[in-house]
Amino acid sequence: MAGCRFCGTPLDQEFVDLGLSPLCQKHVDPEDLAKYEVFYPLKVWVCTQCWLVQTEDFVEPEELFADYEYFSSYSPSWVEHAANYVAMITERFHLGAESRVVEIACNDGYLLKNFVDRQIPALGIEPAANVAKVAAEKGITVITDFFGEPTARHAREAFGAADLIIGNNVLAHVPDINDFVNGLSQLLAAEGVVTMEFPHLVRLVEENQFDTIYHEHYSYLALHAVQTIFGAHGLRIFDVEQLATHGGSLRVYAALQTSSHAEQPSVQQVRSEEVQKGYLSTSVYDAFRAKVIATKQRLLAFLIDAKQAGQVVVGYGAPGKGNTLLNYCGIRTDFIDYTVDRSPYKQGRYTPGARLPIYAPEKIRETRPDYVLILPWNLRNEISESHAYIRDWGGKFVVPIPTVEIF
Repeated sequence: MAGCRFCGTPLDQEFVDLGLSPLCQKHVDPEDLAKYEVFYPLKVWVCTQCWLVQTEDFVEPEELFADYEYFSSYSPSWVEHAANYVAMITERFHLGAESRVVEIACNDGYLLKNFVDRQIPALGIEPAANVAKVAAEKGITVITDFFGEPTARHAREAFGAADLIIGNNVLAHVPDINDFVNGLSQLLAAEGVVTMEFPHLVRLVEENQFDTIYHEHYSYLALHAVQTIFGAHGLRIFDVEQLATHGGSLRVYAALQTSSHAEQPSVQQVRSEEVQKGYLSTSVYDAFRAKVIATKQRLLAFLIDAKQAGQVVVGYGAPGKGNTLLNYCGIRTDFIDYTVDRSPYKQGRYTPGARLPIYAPEKIRETRPDYVLILPWNLRNEISESHAYIRDWGGKFVVPIPTVEIF
C-alpha cells in the first residue's frame, strides 16, 4: 500500500475490507450482459499521522467520472436542500449581482440554477461531460474539467476570484486532495468563503454506513483531517454545521488564513467530539469491522427467511451505496427480483456486479411484492411516503442500515 494521499505516511492500519467490487455507477446495458465486468479490491485504510481515512487506489478518476450516471435533480429532497442552502448563503454573506459564485462538481445544475434565477453570476466546474451538458442547457456556464490548481487558475482568469466556492459531496471524490484544496485557495477572493459538504466519518462509523464506501469515494472525512489539510494550503475553517443529509454530514465554512471571518464555537465543539469519541486513535477503527460483518449476516438471514417463505423481495433505487451493499453481501436475483429507480438514465439497465434489472418505480405497483428493500436508506422517509400504496396489499419496507429494519 502506498503512503497517505495527504501526508505520505505509510499506511498499515486497516479500517475495513469489503472484498472485490465493480465500479458502482457503471450500470450494465442489456447488450453487455454476456461481457465481463472488472472487479477491484475495495479496501480502506487509516493514516495514523493525520487520521485521514482513505481507499487504496486502483481506478483512475477519468474512468470513474468521465461519463457519470448520477443526476442530482432526480432526488426531490436534495433539490430542496440545495434551494434552502442558496437562500441561506445569499443572505448570510450578502451575495448579489456583483458577486462571483463557483460550484465544483456542479452536476446537472440543480443548485446553481438558484443563483442564476437570482441574477448572481455563477460558474460550474464539472468533469462529467454528459451531466455538464444538462447544466449548460439550464443557462449555466460550465467548465468541463476536473478541479485542481490548473483549473482554478483558468477559472480565475476567465471568471474572476470567487466570493463563494461550493463543493457538495466532492471533497471525498478527489484522489489528489492536496492539488484540489490548493486550487480552492488559488480561486478564492481575499474575503471569500468556501463551503464544503461531506458525509461525516463519525456518522459513518456510529450508524454502520459501510455501504457508503466505494471506489468513487477516495476519502472518508472527519473535521480533524479536513482542518489539517485545509490549513496546509492556507485555508482556515471558521464554522461548521452538522446536517442530516446523506446519513449525517458536515458543512464546513472556510476562508483564507488572512481573512477577517471569525471562528465560531462550532469548530471546537465538533473537534472535541471527534477526540472524545476516539477518532484520533486506532480502537474505534478496529471495532468497525465486526459491525460490518454482523450487518451482512443479518441482511442475508432476512432474505433467506423471506425466500423460504415464498415471499417476493424487490429493491428501490440503484445508488452507489446500494451496489456496494449488494456486491459485498453477494445478493443477486436469487434474493431480490429487481430494483427500480426514478432516473431514466438507469432504467432498462442492470446494476453493476449483482446484475439486478432496473425498472421505473411503477413496476412495484404492477408486481405487488411482499417487501421493498430501500437501498438509498438516507431517503427512507421520502421513498416510503411516496410509495405508501404498497401497504394496500400488505407490502412492507425494509432498510439495511444501520441494521435491518422492517416497517
